[in-house]
Amino acid sequence: MDTDTRRPLARLIRSSRIASLGTLRRGAPNVSMVAYLASADFACFWLRVSRLAWHTQDLAVDPRVALSICESDDGRSDPQTLARVTVRGDATVLLGDDAATQSLQLKWLERFPASAVTFELADFSFWRVAPRDARFVAGLGRTYNLSAAELARAAQESA
Repeated sequence: MDTDTRRPLARLIRSSRIASLGTLRRGAPNVSMVAYLASADFACFWLRVSRLAWHTQDLAVDPRVALSICESDDGRSDPQTLARVTVRGDATVLLGDDAATQSLQLKWLERFPASAVTFELADFSFWRVAPRDARFVAGLGRTYNLSAAELARAAQESA
């Protein structure tokens, strides 16, 4: 994948705020919408979710996840030409309240100010998704399989 393809990938990840989260629920697929925050280097994707949600219960049982981020539907005649990326990885809950967590909270609130109420509720926590690989579809017939290192390269080249 060349630089001209990495740039739209990074732009898609940085400009979107929601993703479809795929988990396994009792051995069957479960997909839900979540807000996310990508680290600057795409080494992790942060989620803030309630333990009451099915997807969070699934994460506690099996950390394997997929995040699908898609370009907004703009009404074009062929929606298959919309850019999208699926990031597969492993999720871990963030425990504790140290300086790093407080910094993450500030970044989260900057991106999602209306979510401030979740910091007053005991059932919400941050989860870190560490990418294993990704598949970027830049449009019909332009598909790229990426390692976590190649995903990080896209972040670096477009910063």
